[in-house]
Amino acid sequence: MMRVQYLIPAGVIALGVVLSSFYTVDEREKALVLQFGEVRKVVMEPGLGMKIPMIQQVVKYDGRILSLTTQPLEVTPLDDRRLVVDAFARWRIADLVKFREAVGSGGEMTAKNRLDGILNNAIREVMGGVPSTAVLSDDRTALMNQIRDQAKREAASLGVDVIDVRLTRTDLPEQNLAATYARMRAERQREAADERARGGEAAQRVRAAADRAVIELTSEARKQSEIVRGQADAESNAVYAKAYEQDPAFFAFTKALQFYADSLKASTTSLVTRPDSLYFDYDTFVESLGEKPAAK
Repeated sequence: MMRVQYLIPAGVIALGVVLSSFYTVDEREKALVLQFGEVRKVVMEPGLGMKIPMIQQVVKYDGRILSLTTQPLEVTPLDDRRLVVDAFARWRIADLVKFREAVGSGGEMTAKNRLDGILNNAIREVMGGVPSTAVLSDDRTALMNQIRDQAKREAASLGVDVIDVRLTRTDLPEQNLAATYARMRAERQREAADERARGGEAAQRVRAAADRAVIELTSEARKQSEIVRGQADAESNAVYAKAYEQDPAFFAFTKALQFYADSLKASTTSLVTRPDSLYFDYDTFVESLGEKPAAK
């Protein structure tokens, strides 16, 4: 009975030792087998592995592509126009042994801190060698590639591979924004004033040309109308003269009727005269016009 009581704990301990001899690595991980802090094995493939219990330990690392977002960084390009820059990086652990030697037990958190400093240095160095306008032009992609390449070289000592770097924000510092916006507004107002001045000048030219055309057309029309009117009057006088030669009495009669019609044309015309006035004596009236009355 006593022997059974001792065998059960021993079996449990033995089972625990056997189970602790195995470890698993899934497809998202990479692992190192350490013995007294020294690397004994690098595990790059997922699956089940064995280690010496109590002597060896397994340290696992994320084998996927990781991200890192830097804090806002103020840089000074060649034109001394300061910019606030944010960057976003993609990286992964490429060399587990070198990574372990570089960061120790700090793991990925220590690596991110050191990689953040590497990215900041690369951003300052690359953007400090170009004007600020290059950041806002098509050269932006080339600048990001330069930052990536420089960070990749420096991060290689950590066993880290920098895959990509992107500039997510490139703004002016808050204290410079107001002055920049004011200058931009002044430039746009000046351009608007120039455009309005050019438009007013063009409008003035168009109006002057239109006024000149109106005067020329009006003068020409008036000239033609006077010519036509003169020709019509000449023809009319010729007709009247011919009619007078044919029948002077009838011509005097029609002329007197026309005079009466013209004198009483308006609906409000009032005529105040004596009954024996010359106006009502047709023969005497016609003779006063220098014509001969019609024969009775």
